[in-house]
Amino acid sequence: MSALLNAPQREAIRYLDGPCLVLAGAGSGKTRVITHKIAHLINECGISPANIAAITFTNKAAKEMQERVAHIMGGRAPGGLTVCTFHALGVRIIRQEAKHCGLKPQFSILDASDTVQIVSDVAGDNDKGIAKQMQWQISSWKNAMITPEEAAQLADNEIASVAARLYKEYERTLRAYQAVDFDDLISLPVRLFDEHPEVRERWQNKLRYLLVDEYQDTNRAQYRLLKLLSGVRGAFTAVGDDDQAIYAWRGADVENLKLLQQDYPKLKVIKLEQNYRSSRRILEAANTVIANNEKLFDKRLWSEHGQGEQIVVTNCRDAEHEAEWVATKIAAHKFEHRTRFKDYAILYRGNHQARLIEQQLRNHRIPYVMSGGQSFFDKAEIRDLIAWLRLLVNEDDDLAFIRAITTPRRGIGAATIEALGAYAGHRHTSLFAAVFEEGLTQHLNAKQLQGVQEFAAYINRLQYR
Repeated sequence: MSALLNAPQREAIRYLDGPCLVLAGAGSGKTRVITHKIAHLINECGISPANIAAITFTNKAAKEMQERVAHIMGGRAPGGLTVCTFHALGVRIIRQEAKHCGLKPQFSILDASDTVQIVSDVAGDNDKGIAKQMQWQISSWKNAMITPEEAAQLADNEIASVAARLYKEYERTLRAYQAVDFDDLISLPVRLFDEHPEVRERWQNKLRYLLVDEYQDTNRAQYRLLKLLSGVRGAFTAVGDDDQAIYAWRGADVENLKLLQQDYPKLKVIKLEQNYRSSRRILEAANTVIANNEKLFDKRLWSEHGQGEQIVVTNCRDAEHEAEWVATKIAAHKFEHRTRFKDYAILYRGNHQARLIEQQLRNHRIPYVMSGGQSFFDKAEIRDLIAWLRLLVNEDDDLAFIRAITTPRRGIGAATIEALGAYAGHRHTSLFAAVFEEGLTQHLNAKQLQGVQEFAAYINRLQYR
């Protein structure tokens, strides 16, 4: 075990006598603890890598964790080890247990844009703003493991009642498309394990030790999944920090930290309070702000680093003045200290601020690299390509069918899609399957029929290549 580990870190790594909560303040080495614990489980405890799962919240964090484990293990990642996000684990479970979920293994996973479109279609309203609000409510219910029937009972106003009705139709549409949304990737495995004890036991034996990063960001469904997977053994280590719980607006429930103590009376709590990242002034400021929070656990970050530079707060007249001040400050500081532009970073709260900052950086001839912005997968051409790929593996995916058949343009317009959709709805079948039914000739003219049949035949040829 590394000599660089401090005493609480070593304690967290070695503790295996039951459920463990590691309260890891910012910069306290939580990833170091998780990766070294994985190595400890494999090297010292003889647990097979295939029986260990480390769960993170982002693909980037999962990749970094895999790389660190490989480094600790001598340069090669242990084969069979699961390091992934909650949603990736959910996909794995559903793919392997698809028949129990009423799905085929090639089910489609819909993104936020797709789900809003379905809500809009189900509601019969093209107002995307309303559709987004309704989809957000449906997502909140799913994250709380509330069914459409339960949502209808809980609805205490007209808007909630409408959302509950849409929720039921939305779920029916997803199943007809042989598709799931991101919330299903957690809620479906939870329901699966609740309803099929033999499946739950099989996965408990497969994943015998769990490590969960950023535990304070879990929602109720994710906590249920962790509890079901860990079973009566409670063989897990949760790493989190109630002071970093900032995602309540998207369903994260810091109360899950309390539930751990209630559900696991013998829970071992280990605090990591030494910060390796920041100066004392930064920590003093952070501790002062955090002191105003409602406390679940008492802890106070400290550091062996020096005092550090003063924190400066500058009031600006408006957004334009702020952007100009930032650019001027960087240029002056670089000239005075002979630093490099790559030594500076600008953090802003929302993308709406980026344009003014970029403009001022250009005005001051300051080179920069933008991080973030539009996702690669949100670009229209990429969404078009993904629709084709989705349709190739899942012919029941009507959203993918509509996007693929209209991109690139092939003379198939809204009237054709509407007529095909009406026929498919009457026959309770997918758009793709409806193309091959004889009865469709009564609903499309010869030119329309030729267009959709040529497209479907082309898809079939691609499938058999």
